[in-house]
Amino acid sequence: MRIIRSVPAMTAWSLGLRREGIGIGFVPTMGALHEGHRSLIRKARLACDALVVSLFVNPSQFGPGEDYARYPRMFEDDATLCRREGVDVLFAPSAAAMYPAGFETGVVIGAVGKRWEGAVRPGHFDGVATVVTKLFSIVRPDRAFFGQKDFQQSVIVQRLAEDLNLGVKILVCPTVREADGLAMSSRNQYLTRAQRQVAPVLHEGLQAGRTAILRGIRFGAQVARAMQRVVEQEPGVTVDYLACCDPQTLEPLPCIAKQAVLLGAIRLGRVRLIDNLLVKVKADRREKDGP
Repeated sequence: MRIIRSVPAMTAWSLGLRREGIGIGFVPTMGALHEGHRSLIRKARLACDALVVSLFVNPSQFGPGEDYARYPRMFEDDATLCRREGVDVLFAPSAAAMYPAGFETGVVIGAVGKRWEGAVRPGHFDGVATVVTKLFSIVRPDRAFFGQKDFQQSVIVQRLAEDLNLGVKILVCPTVREADGLAMSSRNQYLTRAQRQVAPVLHEGLQAGRTAILRGIRFGAQVARAMQRVVEQEPGVTVDYLACCDPQTLEPLPCIAKQAVLLGAIRLGRVRLIDNLLVKVKADRREKDGP
């Protein structure tokens, strides 16, 4: 495995492969790799001729008072995982390499980035979109792999690639979970032992919403209340949002027709956890077969 830290060197490597007709897969990460990342890397490895993984803790997506300074940085462990999984290039630029002196251009996300995470973390998705656009321009991948756990981010990146004609196919892969349902995240290591025992309540709340839909509830507000009732039973949990939304626009759904995404974010002390579930509604037999 080759480790590249220079932006020009990364682009030169990719352009050399593209001239030979070799397809490039890309898994962008902020490091502190876990089994969820490993799952993305393995899917990309099977699907692509060459594979690049990036490690870059992006300062532009962190707001004031967030955890940029203490975000876990575990380069040697991450490099070992990537090497074992057959990654061809580990791209690990510095902040100065990505945002050199005089840098002043950014990508601004529209309405889809203003709700939910965007409302709680203003400017977050502009930072995500800017760094993803830069990474795509540097790595020049044919395919890029993202996890469903960050559902809103995946919707935004898909829209970004389409709107700006970036020439990258975005593949969104299922969330990888612990045995008790907690979505794997680099931030889980911040949890105390007591908080870790409580953390699965977010997934349990989303499951309660899913159960309500499958039992015939079609009003989004009722589904949201079903999730809220479960999560609020746990003391010490602060709810940022629990919502039943359209999977494409992320607008709240007054009434569920065919599909919904259940979005949730909670706080346990200083730790924020996010998760989601996609729920498909089976067509009513009369609607399917006609009168």
